[in-house]
Amino acid sequence: MSDHHTFRIGCHLSSSKGFLAMAKQADAIGGNTFQFFTRNPRGGKAKELNLKDIEAYKTYCEEHDIGRVLAHAPYTINACAKDEHIRTFAREAMADDLRRLEHIPECCYNFHPGSHVGQGAETGIEKIVEILNEIMWKDQKTTVLLETMAGKGSEVGRTFEELKAIMDRVELSDKLGVCFDTCHVFDGGYDIVDHLEEVLEEFDRVIGLDRLRAVHLNDSKNPIGSHKDRHECIGAGYLSMEGICRIINHPALRDLPFYLETPNELPGYAREIQLLKDARR
Repeated sequence: MSDHHTFRIGCHLSSSKGFLAMAKQADAIGGNTFQFFTRNPRGGKAKELNLKDIEAYKTYCEEHDIGRVLAHAPYTINACAKDEHIRTFAREAMADDLRRLEHIPECCYNFHPGSHVGQGAETGIEKIVEILNEIMWKDQKTTVLLETMAGKGSEVGRTFEELKAIMDRVELSDKLGVCFDTCHVFDGGYDIVDHLEEVLEEFDRVIGLDRLRAVHLNDSKNPIGSHKDRHECIGAGYLSMEGICRIINHPALRDLPFYLETPNELPGYAREIQLLKDARR
């Protein structure tokens, strides 16, 4: 369905009206991909799958060249929580999400690794690995993505090394990848504005650029190393339009799908999508 040399750009959309509605919304604002929450971002039970809607969605995507969509786990999932009840919810919700996503073609599943809440990063990593080893299976089609984090509080995944430690211990590691969040990486202390090349070289050395599957394209309200995780509109923050342009045109990143999570409604996303298309070389 998709040409991997196409500029894949989209934004976060509400899944409340179904997959066909999201595909039509993405197309209406100039996008050719999109991200969605698998269930209420604060948690809870997922809606029943509407297989008729999914079939109509597949047809629409074929006709309008929409692909490589990204499912996002709810923020309340914490696979390395100290509280076992919270971990149980994470395990059950993620397992359910992965089963359901097998119906969606060209889809990856992104989640925040979690917060170790004073247990230490090593213990947090062990707990994340334990859940991933329980819920993933050999024949699953959906790639699970670990998101790069800003490092606020006790977040796991601020450094490339922490993500690598998780990936190395998961039995089905070939079904894992990374979602590179530009605001998070910058807030985490990696200078992707003035030293993008060096940061990507470091990523390649630690994890491997072949494990990159998606980019959350967000500017940052705060300076480098702030560990704040406050997204800003494209070109209005510390990454700057010049910095964003380098990211979307970099040879190691340009063929990945880009998902906007900027503080916008649909008209704002439409403006940013056009802005980024104009900046694409």
